[in-house]
Amino acid sequence: MSSDPAYDACSKAKRQYDSGNIQGAVDTLEEYLKSDPHNCKVRLQLAQHIIYGLKNKEYGMMQLDVILDLDPDYIDALKAQISILAEDKKNNKVTNEKFQKLLELDPSSDLYNTYARFLRNQMVDFPKAAEYYEKAIAMNPNKYEYHQNYSALLLNDIKDYEKAKKELEILMEMKPGDYKVKQNYDRLMREKFDKNGNVKKSRFGFLRR
Repeated sequence: MSSDPAYDACSKAKRQYDSGNIQGAVDTLEEYLKSDPHNCKVRLQLAQHIIYGLKNKEYGMMQLDVILDLDPDYIDALKAQISILAEDKKNNKVTNEKFQKLLELDPSSDLYNTYARFLRNQMVDFPKAAEYYEKAIAMNPNKYEYHQNYSALLLNDIKDYEKAKKELEILMEMKPGDYKVKQNYDRLMREKFDKNGNVKKSRFGFLRR
């Protein structure tokens, strides 16, 4: 035993959880929190065991709410809530509000990319998703995943073929052997660009979709 009771409780609970004794892990942390109810780190571990071990999202979210009542800027609790809330579109409004809070507290390229995916898939806000993919790429231009996600948005949703072409060319430079990207690029050039490399236009002057 160490001289840190919180550490001891968390370590014991982790061993119990890893051995399959999920309820025992939850009981250990709940017992500890009776004497130290404001310990957000311990409560976060409790919430994770409840959500992912006991599969009780409602009770786990309640623990996360307690943490955020104690510390509204507790980043890990916000991230945990977002990951659960984002699973259901009926939570879009509150999920988006929590994303906004997290973006203020902990901006990063990974968070921009995650938020962009949420905007595209859940909110169906393609222009806003593009804005955040661009932010992610600006912060970390060498991350293949960001360019891949952005190119898919440009090709399939926004249908900005000039930008999509550039993103696919970046992807081919980053991974020259990626057959699927080359296939998508060749198809784009064949279907959407003329022999001079310009985007094809219909006789009415609109882009062909």
